Amino acid sequence: MPLDLTPAPGGRRSSFRVALRMARRDIRRHRRRSFLIVLLIMLPVAGMTGAATLYQSSLRTPEEIVRYELGNAQARFVALPVVNGKSLQDPLNDAVVASSPGNVDPEFVATPPEEVLPDGYEVLPLRQLQLTTRVGEALVSLNGVQVDALHPVFAGKFTLLDGRAPESGREVLVSRGMLERFGLDFGEEFTTSAGTFVPVGILRDSSASDNNSVVYLQPGQVPATALAAERPHSLSYYLVGPEPIGWEQVREANSRGVGVLSRSVVMDPPPMEQRVVPGAQTWDTSAETWTLYGTFGLLGALALLEVGLLAGAAFAVGAKRQVRELALLAASGAEAPTVRSVVTAGGLWLGSIAVVAGAALGFAGAAAAVLWVRAAGSARLAGVHPDPLLTSVAMVMGLCACILSALAPANLVARQALLGALKSGRAPAGSGRRASIVGTVLLASAAGLLAAGWLLGQSAKDPDRQAEQLPLVAGLLITGAVLAVAGLVLLTGWLVGVLTSRTHWLSLPLRMAARDSARNRGRTVPAVAAVLAAATLASAGLVLAASQQAAMRENHWWSALENQVRLPLEVDAPFLAGGGRQPSVAVNPAELSSRVGQAVDAVAWTATITSPASIDCDFGPGVDMSVPARTEDSNCLMYSLAVPEEHRCPKTPQRRVVDPKDWRCRGSMIRESVSPRGIVVGGEEEIRLLLGTDADAEALEVLDAGGMVVTNPVFVRDGKTTLLGQDVRTQLRSPSDGSMVHETVTSTVLPAVAVEPLEAVPYYGFISPRTAERLDLRAEPAELLVQLDRRPTAAEADAAAAAVAGVYQQPGAGFWVEPGISRDNQWMFWLIVAASALITLSAAGVTTGLALADARNDHMTLAGVGASPRLRKALAAAQALFTSGLGAALGTIAGAVPAVLIAASTEMRTAVEVPWLQLLALMLAVPTMGSALAWVFTRAALPASRRALGA
Repeated sequence: MPLDLTPAPGGRRSSFRVALRMARRDIRRHRRRSFLIVLLIMLPVAGMTGAATLYQSSLRTPEEIVRYELGNAQARFVALPVVNGKSLQDPLNDAVVASSPGNVDPEFVATPPEEVLPDGYEVLPLRQLQLTTRVGEALVSLNGVQVDALHPVFAGKFTLLDGRAPESGREVLVSRGMLERFGLDFGEEFTTSAGTFVPVGILRDSSASDNNSVVYLQPGQVPATALAAERPHSLSYYLVGPEPIGWEQVREANSRGVGVLSRSVVMDPPPMEQRVVPGAQTWDTSAETWTLYGTFGLLGALALLEVGLLAGAAFAVGAKRQVRELALLAASGAEAPTVRSVVTAGGLWLGSIAVVAGAALGFAGAAAAVLWVRAAGSARLAGVHPDPLLTSVAMVMGLCACILSALAPANLVARQALLGALKSGRAPAGSGRRASIVGTVLLASAAGLLAAGWLLGQSAKDPDRQAEQLPLVAGLLITGAVLAVAGLVLLTGWLVGVLTSRTHWLSLPLRMAARDSARNRGRTVPAVAAVLAAATLASAGLVLAASQQAAMRENHWWSALENQVRLPLEVDAPFLAGGGRQPSVAVNPAELSSRVGQAVDAVAWTATITSPASIDCDFGPGVDMSVPARTEDSNCLMYSLAVPEEHRCPKTPQRRVVDPKDWRCRGSMIRESVSPRGIVVGGEEEIRLLLGTDADAEALEVLDAGGMVVTNPVFVRDGKTTLLGQDVRTQLRSPSDGSMVHETVTSTVLPAVAVEPLEAVPYYGFISPRTAERLDLRAEPAELLVQLDRRPTAAEADAAAAAVAGVYQQPGAGFWVEPGISRDNQWMFWLIVAASALITLSAAGVTTGLALADARNDHMTLAGVGASPRLRKALAAAQALFTSGLGAALGTIAGAVPAVLIAASTEMRTAVEVPWLQLLALMLAVPTMGSALAWVFTRAALPASRRALGA
């Protein structure tokens, strides 16, 4: 009878069921390893699901818009900021103009909302108020809302959290932030610009944060004098009635300059063609949506790449433990696909459990965060909104990562020889030659793309052309960076072999760790690649964040040096009842300094700054220009320095700077036309205090000789500068750039030398008191400069503002401290290092644990021949050092180099900065710490056991 070799019906299903059953049994036998794999896949899926849920929760649904904005009202009518009668609002937001032809209609006059209200509705007004209250001698602002907040119509929009409803004209409701800011309790009086009131309850506005300082007033509680000063568009009207307000009524109101938020329109928005007016520019937001989803997918893929590689190392160890039983399965007649499916079925089981648990954990965590935020009174998150699409994508990506991480060990086990498996039980390592060739090709392609992107970014000298090429340049550089990482991952096996081939000079633990890594590349390569991926992201983020901070420093407008305050010593007096001006009021600098020092204990020193006479003249179209710019009792001259024609910053027709690195486009006062306090009268001490640097002997000699020390060499030509006196009453168009400038009345050429300040502070330069007297600049004390040791707290700033207001006798005076560049980025740098360190240490710990579990029999052999128990700890430390060190070094290079090229080829090209200290910590300190932790947490002695026969 001939042998029938045709496949039996349902054979593949039967073999797959066998594979699933064997994989399930193996998972039960090795619970710790299985739990590790589930945890590795579950955490990134949970993170992506939580992030997607939080993003969707930040977007309001139509039901939430209606509940939070309208309560039970049918619609809200409010003034719409339009310049013609052909504009249309956003159907979901009555404050946003979504479609407009853009032309300004000079004959268009907006209609007040109250004149557009339809008949047949109950109308409830709501008015936003800008109130003030006194703190010490200063006036601080707070928000007021005049509305019948507890009306049943506003249920859902306003909620009484604590206390009771007002029962008299003096009782009001307030926000929680109002009580906390001013330290009030129920029943305590407080005075505002609208009157004196007593808080009796805490009210929550669903569309605003509880931390805002808000007073809720009843209609009739605000005097007419306070209402007269309010803006017309601060008043809105809520309509209550059975009939809905349709889209056609909304369009009609928009044509008259009134916006309408309608319940029926929000719940059933009109089609897109009805939201656009003829001649309006259309905006396609699909690209932004796909960019968001693409960014989410890229970050998720990188995270899953890393954990998938670590899971691959765990699957490799498990496959090696299964090799004998799988070989027996093959000997009983199972084909290679069946043997392979046993390992991949384990990936399917574990991946399914991980993605379901991860999605559930991520959604639950995000939901808890949303509910906590809403309970805390924040309006940032509207409600719990799951994102089925992104959650499904995260689950599919996690399942694929788990199955793919099991595929390589499965192929290796399926390919090995049956006899060799039965004899040794050890899976032979593949050569990896094909992976090395592909990695080399990818690395060469990445180098080509990076070079092409950088050369293209540097080829165009015109900034306008560079802006047009930016998407292509960024695409080439990012693609090159991704290919570089992929190439290095594929070359990791070859690098491990090369680095471990010459280890005779190393100590015994390092030598054994190197040989173990080379012999078990199926476990080592994924672990090194996982650390490489984490270090790549971390180093790229460090370089880009440092370059961004450097760009912020380049573009920051400095009012003074960091933590300095400039307080004027002459303030304008209030206008007379008839509208006339009063003479300015001079302030005693000693008294001002004393009051500020008493209010803030962080004052390091104060100094009086002298400048030419301040501006004191009449402006406006009716000014008599026959009066000289400066008389005995008036001054209309403002002083500045002329920029020589050859020193002007070159710009394109679109007003972009041609070369931001050009010295003519950098430094103090380069963006200023004139400054009322730009010229300082003083000497060496004033230069040091205001510029943060010392003047050299040459500068002091020029200053004493009647010259000028300028803050920017752009003002100096042939050792001279030109001091201009400009009449501020005049307005002329500049021939160079078309901007409005003042007419030059006086021009004086002075010897000059440049002393560049520590930061680009707004000073032209310094002249000596004798020179100021010779030029008749009428020098006078102009400002009190206050230097603080640190950034003041909010309470200290309020106390200082009150002290200044007391001296000025003006409640609105403030105390503004130059903050400098935000220090948050410095913390962000180390946060990136800490996060990458955590990931790197986790990867190294997982790898070390797997290596110790895999080499358990080897360690028992070492113990049997007399090796010290401490050798096991030293070997664990050496394996962690090798894995994390190699991955961190390759990742730092792979991330830093493309990031530098990206920063050098984009708008950050003038501020490329490499944070060497943080990168060095990433390359050296993190692997060293990982090695030390591995040594500490590894047990020196093994539990009693015996080796299996033939193992």
